[in-house]
Amino acid sequence: MKPELASLIAAFDRLAANGFAMGSDWEEVHDLCQKNEGEQAFDWGHALCHRIEGDDWNADYWYRRSGRRRMGSISEEWTAMKSVLSAA
Repeated sequence: MKPELASLIAAFDRLAANGFAMGSDWEEVHDLCQKNEGEQAFDWGHALCHRIEGDDWNADYWYRRSGRRRMGSISEEWTAMKSVLSAA
């Protein structure tokens, strides 16, 4: 697994542990996704970030870029995303 993916998983796990609340954990995930823009895994993470933020228009843009769609609750989507990223 690429170190960047491991960092993304760890950052999203911290965000999840805090109930996906906006704040420094969200900023960390968003920054990681921006730094790796153009890679599908990070674009998917970027989509989920904006879904968490409540910015549906921006989230939908990143979902299209990642080739993914929203699925279930934010927590359910993170569980599915983590499974995919961990297998990469």
